[in-house]
Amino acid sequence: MSPYLATLVTFLIAIAFLRLMDFLANRGYIESRLSRKIIHIGTGPIFVLCWLMFIDIYYSRWLAALVPLVITLQFALVGLGFLKDEAAVKAMSRTGDPREILRGPLYYGIVFIAMTLLYWKDSLIGIPALMIMCGGDGIADIVGRRVNSPKLPWSPEKSVAGSLSVFIGGWLLTMLIFAIYVWFGAFSGPVTRFLIPVTIVAIVATLVESLPFKDIDNITIAVACALIGHLVF
Repeated sequence: MSPYLATLVTFLIAIAFLRLMDFLANRGYIESRLSRKIIHIGTGPIFVLCWLMFIDIYYSRWLAALVPLVITLQFALVGLGFLKDEAAVKAMSRTGDPREILRGPLYYGIVFIAMTLLYWKDSLIGIPALMIMCGGDGIADIVGRRVNSPKLPWSPEKSVAGSLSVFIGGWLLTMLIFAIYVWFGAFSGPVTRFLIPVTIVAIVATLVESLPFKDIDNITIAVACALIGHLVF
């Protein structure tokens, strides 16, 4: 597919997914907190799978990066009050304050731009960093709030169940994307060759996520995964 057409298709798919979540949250079909996490978990895999539509040419990654760039700029304008988008605010904030978008969601978009430009689909490093950030960190909040388990001694706001979810969710999502990439011929198989490296990266990400940092998990997890990825892939 032409990289320009692939960019347009990727953008339309991303916007359709985000607007669906905005609609469901604004109408009260799902809670704002849940819609926020569904966006957190689902946007990444959708975007990374869309990379497969791009032909192998040097400027494909730059065109692909335009998608999270445009969406992130919109988030910034909404968070700063220059744009009014009540549906988006309700879907992506915990309390309905637009300024919350300037933290987690904004960092999320910045990480996607950086990982797309730095690693792209010809690298094994960027995909685990993004998928563990999406699947691990996103699922941890959902599970951690619904499953009673001991709190972490060094991070009282986080739980054992949440940390296990980071590892399991991030590991499964990464292996799923790798399996799809192998099936499409983007990566050489077998998929089993990724088991040990992905496990190591997921363990490190779990430890980093467990630290008592607030609102910067999207950055710390992705950076840690990328650094370890350089060692194990």
